[in-house]
This record gives sequence, structure tokens and C-alpha cells, in this order.
Amino acid sequence: YAVPRRWYTDHGVRRYGFHGLSHQYVIQRAAEMLNLPTAQLKLISAHLGNGASITAFDRGRVLDTSMGFTPLEGLIMGTRCGPLDPAVLLHIQRRTGMDLAEMIHLLNAQSGLQAVSGLGRDLRAILVARAEGDPDATLAVEMYVHTLRKYIGAYHFALDGAQALIFTGGI
Repeated sequence: YAVPRRWYTDHGVRRYGFHGLSHQYVIQRAAEMLNLPTAQLKLISAHLGNGASITAFDRGRVLDTSMGFTPLEGLIMGTRCGPLDPAVLLHIQRRTGMDLAEMIHLLNAQSGLQAVSGLGRDLRAILVARAEGDPDATLAVEMYVHTLRKYIGAYHFALDGAQALIFTGGI
């Protein structure tokens, strides 16, 4: 993060990323299927479920990952918000008096697909409602897909092309 260095050195503020074992496994499987060593591959791995992350691999090393210091950053998930301007927290606190702990709980447990669709976090149910013409379900799916496309496009560009796009997880 482009923050004061002491935040990193004194407080451990950095991008951690998540779903590492899942990404590692599918990268290894992709290398086997493509019959190439990981040191020659540029891959994008999307772990999609109620928790979700996407990672760009450049010749066996992680180039970038969508999750940051916590799982809140990155893709929209079943109950997590995904991309959010941190100033939103200050704005909501000023307008409502809500404390930080409650806001963090809402962003982790009552946001994402659940909040936008109003139908819960299960994408299968949201897709059914979308097919039946529910505008909130439609918006939830459009937002989810848009965020995923944005990351895939950015990672494809950052890698200067990829040999494969890998999908894993429950979705």
C-alpha cells in the first residue's frame, strides 16, 4: 500500500492475499495439464465462492492478488463488499453515529451479493431470481461479473497476456 512505511514496519499493514492453497493447487494442476513448468507460465486463477479472490501468477510467482490486508478488499463476495472507498466509513459514521466495529461487521457479514440482491448470499438463488426478472438480483449479478471482469482484464494486461484463466471454488 502507498501508506507511511511505519504502518508496514510497526503494524504489519500490507497485502496478505487469501486462498493461497487453492491457488497453488490449481496453478500446479494447470502446469501439468499444459505440460509446462510453472516457471514458464502466466496464469490467472479465480477462486470464486462465498469467499473469493483472484490472483495473477507470473512464472511461478504471485504478481498480484485481489485481497489485501483483509478479505474485504477485492472481489464482491457473498457477504463482503469488495471495492470500497475508505471515506465511506467516515461518511457513515458522521451521518449515523455508527461505530467502527459495527461498520466492519456490516461490511463483512451483511454486504456483497446479500446486500445488493436482498436475497442472501447464495448466487444460485440470485441467478434464479434474475431469470425471473428481479431487478436487485440482476444488479447483484452485474456488479459481481463487472468486478470479476475488471480484475481479469487488469491482470491479463499486467501479465502481458496469460496462457490460461483458471476457475475454482463453489461458483
